[in-house]
Formats: sequence, structure tokens, C-alpha cells
Amino acid sequence: MSHLLFEPLTLRGLTFRNRSWVPPMCQYSVDKQDGAATQWHVVHYGAMARGGAGAIIVEATGVTPEARISAEDLGLWNDEQRDALTPVVDFIHSQGSAAGIQLAHAGRKASVHPEWGTDGDGSLTESEGGWQTLAPSTIAFDGLAEPRAMSEAEIDETVAAFAASARRSIDAGFDFVEIHAAHGYLLHEFLSPLSNTRTDSYGGSPDNRARFLLEVVDATRAEVGEDVPVFVRLSATDWDEGGLSLDDTVELSGWLKDHGVDLIDVSTGGNVMATIPVGPGYQTTFAEGIRERTGIPTAAVGLLTEPFQAEHILATEQADAVLLGRESLRDPNFPIRAADALRFEIDYKPAQYHRAYK
Repeated sequence: MSHLLFEPLTLRGLTFRNRSWVPPMCQYSVDKQDGAATQWHVVHYGAMARGGAGAIIVEATGVTPEARISAEDLGLWNDEQRDALTPVVDFIHSQGSAAGIQLAHAGRKASVHPEWGTDGDGSLTESEGGWQTLAPSTIAFDGLAEPRAMSEAEIDETVAAFAASARRSIDAGFDFVEIHAAHGYLLHEFLSPLSNTRTDSYGGSPDNRARFLLEVVDATRAEVGEDVPVFVRLSATDWDEGGLSLDDTVELSGWLKDHGVDLIDVSTGGNVMATIPVGPGYQTTFAEGIRERTGIPTAAVGLLTEPFQAEHILATEQADAVLLGRESLRDPNFPIRAADALRFEIDYKPAQYHRAYK
């Protein structure tokens, strides 16, 4: 008996061994604050690859120093950072998983204390090593420092920074790249009328607000070539009146498809404080809507925890892949466990752990 969770999926020149994937999750573990991956990253991502994931997307990685959420984030604006990521990619590959990386700019949500490891909260002060944040408009995220509105020259420079990081991603050995345009970070800020009140060619109409993202997509595609899949993570709704809705995101996803994007990683929220009806699989209907109305492949994410739940999402054509975040942290062997639960035999259980399978 076959199960969709363990059916291969091919996008462009890349075939994923299964559809149980690990989404990007910030680790805030760059102790030297130089953007370079550490042994933590090798072990963290390596464990999930060993556990049978079809794909692993390395956490949000800043395309410039100012693009980082915190000073402890990964970066990919220089070759030393590229070289530090190569061992991470090599081990992921050695276990049979595809390796991706999320390229990001945190915009007005940059320059903050990490989620753990410090006593501080909110924006970093100058004495704490903070920096001036950038955004489409001078509208602060709730509780954070006011950003500076980007000039068109700075937008051009940021497009070039995404492209350069994409080039370094491929040189480091990554199989695909994901552009982060969700969760209230810079590209999402441009997309949403709640944070973008510009009156130039990057503001106002939906196509103007999407211009920055589409330029990043085109520049990324030019660097990675035609055989490498490019994903985009979107927040399908702002969960706020006057913000982005599913209809807006369906229209945007169609544009992204026309620009050569291969898959939409469908999340929600993060751009403004909002009441979100969180529950198991609470975002899958958005992945389904985008997939059904545009024909572009989607990945579902958000409180996905059980093998039969994951299989159901795929079997009912809500998405083409499932991204298991917190569950992968709790159980990096989720795909192996899911195969046992679904009574499906896989041939990539680590031989070193054979005693556990008896």
C-alpha cells in the first residue's frame, strides 16, 4: 500500500524522497555574532536528516548584517559564511535529504533580542549592538523601534544582496532556496497595506506592493539557474481587517508562478498583532486555496504533529508537502515514526540504529 507522505516529489531538477519536510526555524545560535554556522547547526540539521526528512530548510539567513532578526542569526553576505554552511549541507546530503535555505531580511523586526539566552526583550539599543532598521514606511511594529523608510536605491541594493546570497547558497551545495516574504519581515511589509503606505512605484496598488518581491525572485532565479527550485514563504492572511487576505495572496501566488517560483510555503500572520484562531492544521485551508486556485504546488505548515494528519492533508489535496516544525524539534525521527505508523516500509532507516527497529 502506498502513502502520499512517502511518495517522491519532483520540482524542476530536484526529486525529494518524501513529502515530510522540516521548515526553517531560527536557532539564535551564532555565538560569535558573525553570521557563520556552528557545530550546533551541523548536529541540529543533521539529526533531522538522519531521521528521514525529505527536505530540510535551514533557518532564516540574513542577506546583509542589518537583515538579521538578532545578532545571533545566520548570515550569507560573505564567503566565510558560505564555507561554514558547507559541512551542514554535506551531512544533510549524506543522509539522503534535500537541503534548502531560507534567505531573509527582517526589515522593521530586525535588531531585537533573540527569543532565548538574554534577559532583554524587544529592540536592541545602540549600546547593546543594535542597528537602524529598514521598512517600506516609518511604521513601527508594536513594541519595537521605529524603522527608516527605504530609498529606491536601498531597495535595489537589497535585491542584489538576495541575489548574491542565492549564489552563495548554490556554491555551498544547497539544492534549493526559499525567499522569506512572510511573518512581518521586510518583503511581507512591502506586500501588506498595513505596513506599506508608500506613494512611489513600490506602494499603493497590489502590483506595486509586490514589485520588490518579484524583483527579488527574478534576481534569485538568474543566479541559481533553471534547474534549481525556488520557494517563497508567504503569510496568506494578516488576520486583520484592511490587511492581506487569501484572495490577495492567490493573486500574488499567480504572479509568483509566472515568475518561475516552484512552490509556495503557506503560513499566516506576523505583520501586526492579531487574534489568530490557532489549532491543529489551522493554516492548511490557505495552502489548499492557493493550490486549487493557481495550480502552483504548496507546502502546509502550522501545528502539524501526527502521521495520519500529515497523510490526510496530502490525500485530500490540501498541499503537496507538509512542513513539521515543532514536531521535528520534539522528534527529529518523525518520518521514521510516521512510516511505522502508516505501515509503510522505507529503506533509509539508519543502519546504526537497527536495534531500535526490532
